[in-house]
Amino acid sequence: MNQYLELCKKIINDGQWVENKRTNKKCLTLINADLQYDVENNVFPIITTRKSFWKSAIAELLGYIRGYDNAADFRKLGTKSWDANANDNSVWLSNPNRKGLDDMGRVYGVQGRSWVNSDGCVIDQLKKIINNLNSGIDDRGEILTFYNPGEFDKGCLRPCMHTHTFSLINEDLYLTSYQRSCDVPLGLNFNQIQVFTLLKLVAQITRKKPKTAYHKIVNAHIYEDQIDLMKVQIERKPFQSPSLNINPDIKSLEDLESWVTLDDFEVIGYEHHDAIKYPFSV
Repeated sequence: MNQYLELCKKIINDGQWVENKRTNKKCLTLINADLQYDVENNVFPIITTRKSFWKSAIAELLGYIRGYDNAADFRKLGTKSWDANANDNSVWLSNPNRKGLDDMGRVYGVQGRSWVNSDGCVIDQLKKIINNLNSGIDDRGEILTFYNPGEFDKGCLRPCMHTHTFSLINEDLYLTSYQRSCDVPLGLNFNQIQVFTLLKLVAQITRKKPKTAYHKIVNAHIYEDQIDLMKVQIERKPFQSPSLNINPDIKSLEDLESWVTLDDFEVIGYEHHDAIKYPFSV
């Protein structure tokens, strides 16, 4: 919580105003933020100065792992986070590649599970990483990336959290996640939860010891219509961080692809202040 609050204060105090053409709004913007999460000691990085809907964040992560390309599939998992980008984004609505209601196109998990190379071959990046880690291999390229410039026109949104790099030292597993753009009031806690949970999940199914998750953000911003609400939030006193329990019966990538639901995750000891409803910019 302290590093989250310090980042919010720094954006408000030191950020510069930038006009965002996609949303037609101004943002207070800060370049370069580095966060890290103690997965080894299960210090779950959830926001306590307002209520955070952690189930939606984990549901979205499960959808990425499964390579979903439709907002309806994400809703079945327990999150509506893709409804607006799939159905209310005017640029995407007029895109000839859009297949219809709820279609997201080739974004995020689609690229991670079925990247298509120039020869038309499908590459499953995540499966390669899991297979290597199961064998104790780190080729310095255990990289899961959703960023495919050749297919930006085939999806409703360029990925914000775009690349995850796993590093194995003996039996210790680390994760470094890269984010090009971050709506700090709304998106950051989703991203924090997902980075933490991704490392914890992958360590569990590959029987490795999770250590530290590093989270690097290039463009961290707060929209002009979020500033006053953020000033209220940063004055609240944070509670102690809770922990995240994951069903120990989850033992493989196939488990994550098939039967795992939100019932297999539990946050222990979560205390929080009242919810704050920040405006969302499509």
